Amino acid sequence: MAGTQLGGKAAAKRNKEKYGSDFYAKIGAMGGKKGHTGGFFANRELARTAGAKGGRISRRTKKA
Repeated sequence: MAGTQLGGKAAAKRNKEKYGSDFYAKIGAMGGKKGHTGGFFANRELARTAGAKGGRISRRTKKA
């Protein structure tokens, strides 16, 4: 049943039984610790300009 919702739930149950109930928290933490580029925090000015661009984009429809 690979690729179905039911199969995914079964796999998650099995992983938790086999590796502990915090299995997904542990693998998520591993991925978070591997990052080393710093993201936007490394370049505050870039973050500021990107945020300003995003703020200018309206998601509302234009009303005449």
